[in-house]
Amino acid sequence: MSSADEILDIVDEQDRVIGRSPRGEAYAKGLRHRCVFIEARDAEGRLFVHRRTPTKLVFPSRYDMFVGGVVGAGESYDEAALREAEEELGVSGLPRPTLLFTFLYDDGAGQTWWSAVYEVRCEVPVNPQVEEVAWYDFLPEAEVERRLTDWPWVPDGLAAYERLKALRAAR
Repeated sequence: MSSADEILDIVDEQDRVIGRSPRGEAYAKGLRHRCVFIEARDAEGRLFVHRRTPTKLVFPSRYDMFVGGVVGAGESYDEAALREAEEELGVSGLPRPTLLFTFLYDDGAGQTWWSAVYEVRCEVPVNPQVEEVAWYDFLPEAEVERRLTDWPWVPDGLAAYERLKALRAAR
């Protein structure tokens, strides 16, 4: 099954399931669904950053400071966060990611999804999926900040990152 055929729950403005749809159709029709974003840091606290492959369905060849993806039909956010983190990092046995907050991403042009943002510590060597990740490194946060204006970032990840920075600054 291709990623476009994966079945997703379609949700309303309050994140209530109102239907199901194949992923490709959900993106093509701008149907609201669910996604998870997991901030992965190594033992030194550096942030996992990667460039998506050019074959990705959305935001191909862009940089991201999160691993993650869509929540499958009937899957919980927590289940999807652990699955996506282990898949994209190419590891097993990660601790369960910690939920930080949720928000509704909407670019105003038909791309909208409920987004659950998590964090996890990955203290084992990573082996990212070559189908998902074209380049990666663990970068100090100051380096990520320097690259925000230089690299083309996924817009939903950038929105989640800005919210996460604001949350941490308020603490």
